[in-house]
Amino acid sequence: MSDEHVRAQLVNLLTVRQAHMSLEDAVKGFPLEHINAKPPGVEYTFWHLLEHLRIAQWDILDYIRNPQYKAIAWPRDYWPAPDAITEAGGWLQTIEQFLADRAALVTMVRDPQTDLSAPIPHGEDGHTILREILLVADHNAYHIGEFGILRQVMGLW
Repeated sequence: MSDEHVRAQLVNLLTVRQAHMSLEDAVKGFPLEHINAKPPGVEYTFWHLLEHLRIAQWDILDYIRNPQYKAIAWPRDYWPAPDAITEAGGWLQTIEQFLADRAALVTMVRDPQTDLSAPIPHGEDGHTILREILLVADHNAYHIGEFGILRQVMGLW
């Protein structure tokens, strides 16, 4: 399998609807009056879930490219405060930043100068960019699917 093929598959995993919905699909037409709603039996809102996706993806991007990376506290720093709310502008900002950070990861993957299998110099236990990209894609797919299911539970499609 060629390096180019692997890179294309990683980009698809991050951006293309394949075995799961994309973020764009999940949030399309979402009724803004429900961004701060908590589905039944859930301790967080729809915006909290998107903000968690944004923060986790940003943290991995920072881990990959920042030699002075400092880990943030789990779980506190990966989620908004339980009582935090946002307005339409904050909702859109979360989505736009998620997409911008995802685009930065895609640019990194597409760059033939990026050695996907080399250990990240400042990383732990031989972590590689390939590992981190797979981690982002897996985490995103999990929570985007959760978002879609919670949207269905609330009758918000």
